[in-house]
Amino acid sequence: MTDATPTRRKQFADAVVAAAERAGYTGHGRNARFARDTGMTESSVGRMFNGQAIPEPRFFQAISDAAGIHPGVLFAEAGLMSHKSLQSLSETDRSQVISSLTPEEVADRFEIRDEVGRQMLYATIERLKRLEEGDASESDNHGGSAAQM
Repeated sequence: MTDATPTRRKQFADAVVAAAERAGYTGHGRNARFARDTGMTESSVGRMFNGQAIPEPRFFQAISDAAGIHPGVLFAEAGLMSHKSLQSLSETDRSQVISSLTPEEVADRFEIRDEVGRQMLYATIERLKRLEEGDASESDNHGGSAAQM
Protein backbone atom coordinates (compact mmCIF):
# COMPACT_ATOMS: atom_id res chain seq x y z
CA MET A 1 0.00 0.00 0.00
CA THR A 2 1.30 3.47 -0.83
CA ASP A 3 1.64 6.13 1.83
CA ALA A 4 -0.85 8.96 1.50
CA THR A 5 -2.39 11.69 3.59
CA PRO A 6 -5.67 10.79 5.31
CA THR A 7 -7.53 13.25 3.06
CA ARG A 8 -6.12 11.64 -0.07
CA ARG A 9 -6.97 8.16 1.26
CA LYS A 10 -10.54 9.27 1.99
CA GLN A 11 -10.95 10.84 -1.48
CA PHE A 12 -9.65 7.65 -3.07
CA ALA A 13 -12.02 5.55 -0.96
CA ASP A 14 -15.00 7.77 -1.79
CA ALA A 15 -14.37 7.42 -5.53
CA VAL A 16 -13.78 3.66 -5.44
CA VAL A 17 -16.59 2.80 -3.04
CA ALA A 18 -19.17 4.78 -5.04
CA ALA A 19 -18.09 3.09 -8.28
CA ALA A 20 -17.92 -0.34 -6.65
CA GLU A 21 -21.44 0.05 -5.28
CA ARG A 22 -22.73 1.04 -8.74
CA ALA A 23 -21.00 -2.08 -10.07
CA GLY A 24 -22.88 -4.26 -7.57
CA TYR A 25 -20.37 -4.63 -4.74
CA THR A 26 -22.79 -4.12 -1.88
CA GLY A 27 -23.91 -5.95 1.23
CA HIS A 28 -22.36 -8.81 3.12
CA GLY A 29 -19.31 -10.25 1.41
CA ARG A 30 -18.64 -7.25 -0.81
CA ASN A 31 -15.01 -7.00 0.30
CA ALA A 32 -14.40 -10.70 -0.40
CA ARG A 33 -15.98 -10.45 -3.85
CA PHE A 34 -14.03 -7.30 -4.69
CA ALA A 35 -10.80 -8.93 -3.44
CA ARG A 36 -11.44 -12.00 -5.59
CA ASP A 37 -12.17 -9.87 -8.66
CA THR A 38 -9.11 -7.63 -8.25
CA GLY A 39 -6.48 -9.99 -6.89
CA MET A 40 -6.13 -7.92 -3.74
CA THR A 41 -6.34 -9.35 -0.23
CA GLU A 42 -9.62 -8.93 1.58
CA SER A 43 -7.90 -6.94 4.34
CA SER A 44 -6.39 -4.57 1.73
CA VAL A 45 -9.82 -4.05 0.21
CA GLY A 46 -11.24 -3.32 3.67
CA ARG A 47 -8.53 -0.74 4.39
CA MET A 48 -9.08 0.84 0.96
CA PHE A 49 -12.89 0.95 1.35
CA ASN A 50 -12.52 2.44 4.85
CA GLY A 51 -10.19 5.20 3.63
CA GLN A 52 -7.23 3.88 5.61
CA ALA A 53 -4.93 3.09 2.66
CA ILE A 54 -4.45 3.43 -1.08
CA PRO A 55 -3.45 0.22 -2.85
CA GLU A 56 -0.34 -0.11 -4.95
CA PRO A 57 -0.80 1.22 -8.50
CA ARG A 58 -0.31 -2.30 -9.89
CA PHE A 59 -3.87 -3.00 -8.70
CA PHE A 60 -5.41 0.07 -10.37
CA GLN A 61 -6.33 -1.65 -13.64
CA ALA A 62 -8.05 -4.51 -11.78
CA ILE A 63 -9.88 -2.01 -9.56
CA SER A 64 -10.84 -0.03 -12.65
CA ASP A 65 -12.19 -3.14 -14.38
CA ALA A 66 -14.12 -4.38 -11.34
CA ALA A 67 -15.60 -1.04 -10.28
CA GLY A 68 -16.15 0.41 -13.75
CA ILE A 69 -14.13 3.52 -12.99
CA HIS A 70 -11.64 5.08 -15.39
CA PRO A 71 -8.05 4.25 -14.33
CA GLY A 72 -7.13 7.92 -14.67
CA VAL A 73 -9.54 8.76 -11.87
CA LEU A 74 -7.71 6.31 -9.61
CA PHE A 75 -4.35 7.85 -10.46
CA ALA A 76 -5.73 11.35 -9.82
CA GLU A 77 -7.37 10.42 -6.51
CA ALA A 78 -4.16 8.68 -5.38
CA GLY A 79 -2.19 11.86 -6.12
CA LEU A 80 -0.14 10.19 -8.86
CA MET A 81 -1.71 12.33 -11.57
CA SER A 82 -3.27 15.76 -11.34
CA HIS A 83 -6.98 16.27 -11.81
CA LYS A 84 -6.06 18.87 -14.41
CA SER A 85 -4.16 16.22 -16.40
CA LEU A 86 -7.17 13.91 -16.19
CA GLN A 87 -9.45 16.68 -17.41
CA SER A 88 -7.04 17.48 -20.22
CA LEU A 89 -7.05 13.82 -21.28
CA SER A 90 -10.82 13.82 -21.29
CA GLU A 91 -11.01 16.95 -23.43
CA THR A 92 -8.22 16.25 -25.91
CA ASP A 93 -8.53 12.52 -26.39
CA ARG A 94 -12.22 11.93 -25.82
CA SER A 95 -12.52 9.43 -28.68
CA GLN A 96 -9.96 7.15 -27.05
CA VAL A 97 -11.63 7.40 -23.65
CA ILE A 98 -15.11 6.81 -25.04
CA SER A 99 -14.05 3.92 -27.25
CA SER A 100 -12.72 2.07 -24.22
CA LEU A 101 -16.12 2.00 -22.51
CA THR A 102 -17.84 -1.36 -22.35
CA PRO A 103 -21.62 -1.58 -22.80
CA GLU A 104 -21.83 -2.40 -19.10
CA GLU A 105 -19.95 0.80 -18.21
CA VAL A 106 -22.28 2.81 -20.45
CA ALA A 107 -25.30 1.34 -18.66
CA ASP A 108 -23.71 2.09 -15.29
CA ARG A 109 -22.87 5.68 -16.23
CA PHE A 110 -26.44 6.24 -17.39
CA GLU A 111 -27.63 4.53 -14.18
CA ILE A 112 -29.66 1.91 -16.07
CA ARG A 113 -30.30 -0.69 -13.40
CA ASP A 114 -33.26 -2.57 -14.88
CA GLU A 115 -31.91 -5.83 -16.34
CA VAL A 116 -34.25 -5.76 -19.37
CA GLY A 117 -33.24 -2.17 -20.09
CA ARG A 118 -29.56 -3.12 -19.80
CA GLN A 119 -30.01 -6.06 -22.18
CA MET A 120 -31.80 -3.83 -24.68
CA LEU A 121 -28.93 -1.32 -24.50
CA TYR A 122 -26.35 -4.09 -25.04
CA ALA A 123 -28.28 -5.47 -28.01
CA THR A 124 -28.64 -2.00 -29.53
CA ILE A 125 -24.92 -1.33 -29.17
CA GLU A 126 -24.06 -4.66 -30.80
CA ARG A 127 -26.46 -4.00 -33.68
CA LEU A 128 -25.04 -0.52 -34.25
CA LYS A 129 -21.50 -1.91 -34.23
CA ARG A 130 -22.48 -4.49 -36.88
CA LEU A 131 -24.13 -1.79 -38.98
CA GLU A 132 -21.00 0.35 -38.75
CA GLU A 133 -18.95 -2.62 -39.94
CA GLY A 134 -21.23 -2.82 -42.99
CA ASP A 135 -22.86 -6.16 -42.21
CA ALA A 136 -25.51 -6.19 -44.96
CA SER A 137 -27.23 -9.28 -43.66
CA GLU A 138 -28.01 -7.53 -40.37
CA SER A 139 -29.59 -4.55 -42.15
CA ASP A 140 -32.05 -6.95 -43.78
CA ASN A 141 -33.12 -8.25 -40.37
CA HIS A 142 -35.93 -5.84 -39.52
CA GLY A 143 -36.20 -5.32 -35.79
CA GLY A 144 -32.88 -6.83 -34.74
CA SER A 145 -32.15 -8.36 -31.39
CA ALA A 146 -33.26 -5.30 -29.39
CA ALA A 147 -36.77 -5.53 -30.86
CA GLN A 148 -36.98 -9.23 -30.03
CA MET A 149 -36.62 -8.57 -26.29
